[in-house]
Amino acid sequence: MSHNAEVLQLTKLTNSPSVHAGTLWKSVAILLLLAWLYIRLVGGLVFQWWHDPNFSHGFFVPAFSLYLLWLKRDRLRSLPIARSWLGLPILLAGLGLLVIGNLGAELFLARFSFLLVIAGLVICFLGWEHQRELLFPWLFLIVMIPIPAIVFNQITFPLQLLASRLASGILPLANVPVLRQGNIIQIPAMALEVAEACSGIRSLLSLVTLTIIYGYLMETKLAIRLVLGLASIPIAVLANSLRIVGTGLMVQYWNPEKAEGFFHLFSGWLIFVVSLLLVFGLHKLLRTFWRERVLFHAVQPI
Repeated sequence: MSHNAEVLQLTKLTNSPSVHAGTLWKSVAILLLLAWLYIRLVGGLVFQWWHDPNFSHGFFVPAFSLYLLWLKRDRLRSLPIARSWLGLPILLAGLGLLVIGNLGAELFLARFSFLLVIAGLVICFLGWEHQRELLFPWLFLIVMIPIPAIVFNQITFPLQLLASRLASGILPLANVPVLRQGNIIQIPAMALEVAEACSGIRSLLSLVTLTIIYGYLMETKLAIRLVLGLASIPIAVLANSLRIVGTGLMVQYWNPEKAEGFFHLFSGWLIFVVSLLLVFGLHKLLRTFWRERVLFHAVQPI
């Protein structure tokens, strides 16, 4: 039998209904097994997104990753299937993390194990090229997992102190005398406490998530994407400090009750919009700088 005949016969076998049916049943069995292993973890994750405002951005993360899969659908179909047993250690590592996380009541490890299991299955059944193509949507899913409580507390308190320090440095510029003690800002009208809810961690996590999405969709250069993602952190911190400054000014010069009520809540949304506008403005500046830099090098004499 010639080589062409062997290839033709193999193609017919691969495209036969029995092969497709076998692949379908394997896929269904794997999905059912994943559901059995992770249904409670995923349910708890969604519950936390819904009830904890600090991590409500989690709803956008899997939706965006699925959107990226849809955009890459033609590219993924064109890739050859090259199954690799090297995905098995990754799969076993994910299952091991699931066991350790459940035994130690460590939700972050148990939830992260889901991503490792997905990567292991992709490599085992589709190959490294598929996983490489899916790398960004897969990595982005990490953002949907809430930070462990011990790490979260180590971040929020320094953010509280930093926001207090920045606000107490800006308020005197508006002729408001300030005495700061830790996260307590004492002004003549009353004392302002920069509590955990005012640390800015909520806007920081949301802004970083949205900046990553914006950078991926609106920018093709990796360097600019990285700069935008990193710049979203100081932008969120500065914006939160300005919100505290605005509250202090309202307390001092207008109405303390309204400042602590409506204005305090409304200013959070206003400052977040301002943060997004700053990200957009920074992106425009970076693109302008990049374009001028390319033109400058293009006109240099050889």
